[in-house]
Amino acid sequence: MRSETMAGPFASASGVRRIIEAAIAAPSVHNTQPWLFHHLKNSVTVYADLRRQLPVADPRGRCLGISCGAALFNMRLAIRMTGHQARVLPLPAPRGAPDLLAVVRAVQGEAPSQEERQLHAMIPRRRTNRFPFDGSPLPVKAVDDLVDAAGREGATLVMLDSRVAREVLGMVAAADRALSRDDAHRRELSRWTGDGTRADGIPRHAFGPRPECAELPLRDFSLGEGGEVARFEGDPQIAALFTRGDGPRDWLAAGQALQRVLLTATAQGVSASLLSQPLDLADQGHGDEPAGTLGYLQMLLRLGYGPPVPAVPRRPLHEVFNTRS
Repeated sequence: MRSETMAGPFASASGVRRIIEAAIAAPSVHNTQPWLFHHLKNSVTVYADLRRQLPVADPRGRCLGISCGAALFNMRLAIRMTGHQARVLPLPAPRGAPDLLAVVRAVQGEAPSQEERQLHAMIPRRRTNRFPFDGSPLPVKAVDDLVDAAGREGATLVMLDSRVAREVLGMVAAADRALSRDDAHRRELSRWTGDGTRADGIPRHAFGPRPECAELPLRDFSLGEGGEVARFEGDPQIAALFTRGDGPRDWLAAGQALQRVLLTATAQGVSASLLSQPLDLADQGHGDEPAGTLGYLQMLLRLGYGPPVPAVPRRPLHEVFNTRS
């Protein structure tokens, strides 16, 4: 690590590999892992792997951009561990190369803070938890820290009160029913819910049980093919993540904010799962989501205290990373 501090994190193959390994541990829509990385001398470029975009659920590429933004935040943290600051140029060629999402360089900086070290340590421990939570309310400090985490990435996180959360969950349920009736959507979802033998998608051990009653509309990855049923928390704690705009640059920013929130939650023992059905439905052209006073909604998060869950599979490094001379 000392040589990386002197020469830069991209100066050695092992240093670059550590940064890419951190990036690919990020969450992604249906665990599609829609990213590609290229190392060229003193920079790493981040590309969208458009073969992994969900044409039915995500025709605009919003979820793809959020997924790649989460990977970008992990890269930034890994670069900070070497005593450097990441310099990110987002969307450098939006017309000529729309799949080129960012160019990342590194400049000498201060030693990483204790908070940065803690967030970096959470990268391999973060999980999406689709299992029942125990219903304990989040402490005020934990909520404040999550809100602050989003704000530091230029986004806004709002914890919904119980009444609003119920209204939002009703919208999620309605969207989920509409999506479940869409044969194309069901076929697309089934392609990404494998049995754990593939290096992508959501394996069955990560599905989680179906709620005993319909009050908590978690996505049914089993597509109605049976599976375990369980009682979930009676008063789900829901947060909403907003950005000021709603274009590719904003989606990258939303992903970075989301990942900082998720790593902050992990550090405090808080579990999280994501609810995106109303957004998926709107992205398909079934609705118009104008900006509100807080901007554009990019993600809904269910937060609480859940059981330990296993990791999901990752694409091998050679599939996502190339070095160019």
